Amino acid sequence: MNPESTPAELFDWDRRHYWHAFTQMAEYEPLVITRAEGCRLFDADGHEYLDGAASMWCNVHGHHHPRIDAAIRAQLDRVAHCTSLGMGCDTTVQLAKRLADLAPGNLEHVFFSSDGASAVEVALKAAFQYWRQRDNPRPEKTKYLALCEAYHGDTIGAASVGGIARFQGIFAPLLFDVVRAPVPDPRNLPAITTSEQATRHFLDDLEPLLAEHQDSLAALVIEPLVQCAAGMVVHPPGYLRGVRDLTRKYDVLLIADEIAVGMGRTGTMFACEQEDVVPDFLCLAKGLSGGYLPMSATITHDEIYRAFLGSYADGRTLYHGHTYGGNPLAAAAALATLDVFEEEQTLAKLTAKIARLDEHLGRLGEHPHVDRVRQRGLLGALELTSDKKNDARYPADQRRAWRVCREALARGVWIRPLADTLYVMPPLAISLAEIDLLMETLAVGIEQVTRD
Repeated sequence: MNPESTPAELFDWDRRHYWHAFTQMAEYEPLVITRAEGCRLFDADGHEYLDGAASMWCNVHGHHHPRIDAAIRAQLDRVAHCTSLGMGCDTTVQLAKRLADLAPGNLEHVFFSSDGASAVEVALKAAFQYWRQRDNPRPEKTKYLALCEAYHGDTIGAASVGGIARFQGIFAPLLFDVVRAPVPDPRNLPAITTSEQATRHFLDDLEPLLAEHQDSLAALVIEPLVQCAAGMVVHPPGYLRGVRDLTRKYDVLLIADEIAVGMGRTGTMFACEQEDVVPDFLCLAKGLSGGYLPMSATITHDEIYRAFLGSYADGRTLYHGHTYGGNPLAAAAALATLDVFEEEQTLAKLTAKIARLDEHLGRLGEHPHVDRVRQRGLLGALELTSDKKNDARYPADQRRAWRVCREALARGVWIRPLADTLYVMPPLAISLAEIDLLMETLAVGIEQVTRD
């Protein structure tokens, strides 16, 4: 913090000048972070908070990690930025090779941009252009299929394939039409439904849409395994595998949006790995740079890539790019992030952490006002209920989930609700003791808010 700026000044400027994302500024109470270390955040008043939401789902190895810090400093001594238009920094070239080696299957061509929505935009535009430029053109394939309650970002294309009314509804006149498939949420099925039956049910809902629109569909867009912004909807096992099989059957490209669910979040480096799926486009961001700097990637395979090759006169170039796409500082952070995955055996250590989170969620699920507990990897979610037997929700205007988060904040834990959904998504570096603190604080907050 600048020693010339007092906490009072920062809070005042924060209220008056800083327009925060997804925040009703008329109700905003300033929370100004001045320092971070490991899984902890420190505010201008010196209060300490456990980062239970991984700074919006992106922090992986903790804040102020010496390995990543050093990589950024070393890169800063060489080159901070050069364009990706017609050239590339050696650091970014190395990252492209590293991602090509890590990505599932035959995904080996990497297009860099700066955030998740941008990565999805690249995939949408490249899929659209591919059908016009491949050896057997299909220019009629111009539409996209996406799930109800989907969220893929806030730019116009990404918002179009999104399906959450409170985020996209007001912008409807600006968005293109999308074919919608039902959200594959097992909680909406009878309680006696097995996982296998749920998977079959939702795939049976999906297939007629693909069959009907196959001639006009360029791609299907999906968050593998979990729809995060929809309220942490965990898809039934086998659904993703079935989606991949159906898209192949009906000649539709598959765009896997792993912005939030990739980079170890669901227990493997990439969520698609868990069902042996290789999409046509894999979109990464958030944890790609360890949560340090804006960096995203759209990775595709040779069949798609070759459709864009030719002479300048052919006009086959993908005319899309962002000024800071492939930024060397961000690339250095990403390379270091991948190094730390290996050096600290991050994925191997997740097993015990996932099990500990499961234990806490199991206990919370027994609370009379907790319902619909679910988990995938190091991600857990639940709803509050006023009447568990009848699956009754509290009135939305009571904002019970938000109140739980305020109780947690007062006790030194930062979490943020999704409407009426409570979730935890901490950095992968979180310790078992910190998981205990996170979940015990959440439990206290729930008890306080559901007492009346």
